[in-house]
Amino acid sequence: MGVAPASADPATPDAAVLRRFGEQVRVARRALGWSQERLADECGLHWSYIGQIERGKRNVGLLNIVRVAKALDVSPAALLEGSDLPI
Repeated sequence: MGVAPASADPATPDAAVLRRFGEQVRVARRALGWSQERLADECGLHWSYIGQIERGKRNVGLLNIVRVAKALDVSPAALLEGSDLPI
């Protein structure tokens, strides 16, 4: 059995949701003045994974959404704001 791709086809609504989530993470991180490395340390994830999230290249699992939101001191819903695209 093959490994699922890390992200959706860039032309799909799914990809737009991933990009929007990543944008929200980036905005919240920058508001704190943090680097991707700092955010990664705060939520126990690898810095390259944070970069992939911010670029919309990762379909992030629920537990990691919660970890990132907690580290950024925002609600998980805040990171999903504007992601109500048809999928």
